[in-house]
Amino acid sequence: MPIQWNTDFCKQIQIRYPIILAPMAGIANMPPLVAAVSNAGGLGTLGGAYMSPEQLRQAIQEIKQLTDAPFAVNLFAHMGSDRYEGWEEVLQQLQPVQQALDIAAPSPDQIRTPDDLEAQFAVLLEEKVPIISTTFGLLSSSHMEQARSLGIKVICTATTVEEAIQAEQSGCDAVVAQGSEAGGHRGTFDTSNRPLGSNVGTMALVPQIVDLVSIPVLAAGGIMDGRGLVASLALGAQGVQLGTRFLTSVESGAHPAYKQALLSSTEDSTVMTTAFSGRPARGIQNEFIRHWHATGIQPLAFPTQNTLTRELRNAAARQNNAEYMALWAGQGTRLLTDGQSAADIVQEIMTQVEALLHD
Repeated sequence: MPIQWNTDFCKQIQIRYPIILAPMAGIANMPPLVAAVSNAGGLGTLGGAYMSPEQLRQAIQEIKQLTDAPFAVNLFAHMGSDRYEGWEEVLQQLQPVQQALDIAAPSPDQIRTPDDLEAQFAVLLEEKVPIISTTFGLLSSSHMEQARSLGIKVICTATTVEEAIQAEQSGCDAVVAQGSEAGGHRGTFDTSNRPLGSNVGTMALVPQIVDLVSIPVLAAGGIMDGRGLVASLALGAQGVQLGTRFLTSVESGAHPAYKQALLSSTEDSTVMTTAFSGRPARGIQNEFIRHWHATGIQPLAFPTQNTLTRELRNAAARQNNAEYMALWAGQGTRLLTDGQSAADIVQEIMTQVEALLHD
């Protein structure tokens, strides 16, 4: 039977092409990119996890002004509470970085991560977003029931077969199989026994999940072009999720220094690290990661480490200093292009797919 790209997932979500923009929480000014991918026939996704409820509502309303097509909003299913064990040791190791960036060291009472999940979720319901996606776990049964009652579809990120099975059992409409090649945070539900998360490669993970769940599976991790999409379809996936591929697009809000680091990187430039946030994530190795790994100490737990290093990252951005920014990226960066629009990227991928499927 020939491979078809017009999958059941496309029909279910009502999109033309099986291309999903990864959420990429923390990237500035995401609505134009989200809308551009949706307008091009894919599914744009807003990374809303770090936004206040007010910022989230404003971003959703901006997306609605830019597109009538379906889009998704991603939240972290479990943000967790702040924990300060190891504070003094961590702050001591951050001192050289703070001095290099000319910023003051904070006190513990200045580092408080807001727990906005309930309020964020309420905004998604009130705005009737078409699709909700989650990272770091599943929606609660109550949240799932509320979403289903409004006809909202739910997608979960999984890094193992067991996580994907849990996603299906919870009522998710689709699952993203996130391979180890993916940039940014690992979606692993529980990292207590796996400090760097689960890191099964995309090609190994996708067919194993496909064989054991009945909901659509979306492949993520190192996929950058039509070849990656066709390979994913051959493995049984019904679509692909791409983040890094769109970071250098015209509509991307990524910092110019971040874009340049991406375009200068290779397949061997990224590492898995907990240095910036306390949770495992893949990014381009820079001076901050090298400094942190050399200390040999554990970061504060997520989200406290993430909140603590935010001012470091913000200061580095203001100074155009990529050595202290979180340069999240997957392993396919040699395939990046500079200055393409999101629509051109989507169309290029689908042109490659058509050529491969009809060759």
